[in-house]
Amino acid sequence: MTNKVLIVEDDKNIRDYLVEAFKDANFSTVATGDGAQALKMIKEDNLDLVILDLGIENISGETVCVEAKKANPHLPIIILTAKNTSRDIVHGLDIGADDYISKPFDTDELLARARVRLKQQGSDTLQIEDLVLNTSTLDVKRGEKKISLTAKEFKLLEYLMVNSGVVLSRETILDHIWLYSPDIETRVVDVYIGYLRKKIDDGFDRKLIQSVRGFGYTLK
Repeated sequence: MTNKVLIVEDDKNIRDYLVEAFKDANFSTVATGDGAQALKMIKEDNLDLVILDLGIENISGETVCVEAKKANPHLPIIILTAKNTSRDIVHGLDIGADDYISKPFDTDELLARARVRLKQQGSDTLQIEDLVLNTSTLDVKRGEKKISLTAKEFKLLEYLMVNSGVVLSRETILDHIWLYSPDIETRVVDVYIGYLRKKIDDGFDRKLIQSVRGFGYTLK
């Protein structure tokens, strides 16, 4: 079954581009640049995913996000906006967005994140090969091995698994896990990736956490 995506974007050129990009990726798409119309479509249409700009007409993107989650708490929402400070990102996630991508954006990354959100919709379990993470019980296993993680390690692993196959920069990881605190340097990401590798990959032939030289890290 084809997934139906609502694209809410005030810039017609970007809106038309996104519609074509999602169509090319075998999604069914509907689109609007109006917040009131977006909420009507969210409440009345059978949608699987929303791509939401914050700077839209009539009703703000923030209000659309909040009201959409009230109407359908399980509907995945990815905010796609030019607002890109750490405060903006934290606010977007706090009001209910499932993911946050800043403009300018990479289309392949956006599509990859959309597929991941759809794949994980309604499930408490994330699984990549024999690595399993349960977001409700906080259990982590690789094969038959139970893995004990600190709270920060768990959040980092969950973020890597949700974005499986997507190369995440150190800055992006710092934004989402440490909320880009000014007293924390990007090298802390390398340190925690090292901690995870010892617990997740040591002793296994197949290494899941991979470095992409000059870019960052990915789990696949």
